[in-house]
Amino acid sequence: MKDTLYIIGASGHGKVVADIAKLNGYKNILFLDDDTSKKTCGRYEVVGSSNDVCNGDVIVSIGNARFRRKISERYKDMLVTLIHPDAVIADDVKIGNGTVVMAGAVINPGTVIGDGCIINTGATVDHDNAIENYCHISVGSHLAGTVHIGEETWVGAGAVISNNVNICGFCMVGAGAVVIKDIDVQGTYVGVPAKMIKEI
Repeated sequence: MKDTLYIIGASGHGKVVADIAKLNGYKNILFLDDDTSKKTCGRYEVVGSSNDVCNGDVIVSIGNARFRRKISERYKDMLVTLIHPDAVIADDVKIGNGTVVMAGAVINPGTVIGDGCIINTGATVDHDNAIENYCHISVGSHLAGTVHIGEETWVGAGAVISNNVNICGFCMVGAGAVVIKDIDVQGTYVGVPAKMIKEI
């Protein structure tokens, strides 16, 4: 039986992570947040800051990839991976530490997902994808086969990445965008087909 899980980040995303944790058998779910104005997250009390982890497992439920990485690296030996029981994941998929996979996500054979990623509700990741550390594949987004996503890249809700496309790290792909060719310059990309609107 799993006992204590600390969820760092008392947000809407944290509420979903807590639900997945409960479905994974955690009995004692505690929220931590460095914003002292946050007292609750859903039906859970916020019991301290990110420095207040004692004995237990840790998952970081912060949307911002850089903050998620920074805190995750502090607790790397305590991190767990959470997978919703309604996610569909092929037997040979590799999923890194501190990653959360939400309800209705589909991850097909040959895919490798790094540490600290978010594979959000209803996202589909087809065969032979590589998703590097601290990426966020948002709600209802679709990655076709043999896609490579660089670290800390955010793929927006409902975005589509065509097969055999490589996206470099530290990018933002806007909601509903359709990426049909490689992205090798860090920036924000929107539209159909996706075009850069801001270089990072």
